[in-house]
Amino acid sequence: MPTPPPTPIDTTRCPLCGGDNRCAVEIEKATGKPQPPCWCVSETFTPELLARIPEAARRTACICPACVRKALATPP
Repeated sequence: MPTPPPTPIDTTRCPLCGGDNRCAVEIEKATGKPQPPCWCVSETFTPELLARIPEAARRTACICPACVRKALATPP
């Protein structure tokens, strides 16, 4: 039996919680309107947080601001 194709990654959703990631790149793609720099350029992404992203979504979908804030507020 053939393996079904993988489910495409929704790049507008956080790969950790499924919430809107507010990615300026994705908003620009969807609207065609230039966006200011993404909120994420001034954030800190710890290696522990990045390691939580499912393999299929790595370098594809952005973590949302809420998950970044939660990770920064939680001691390692």
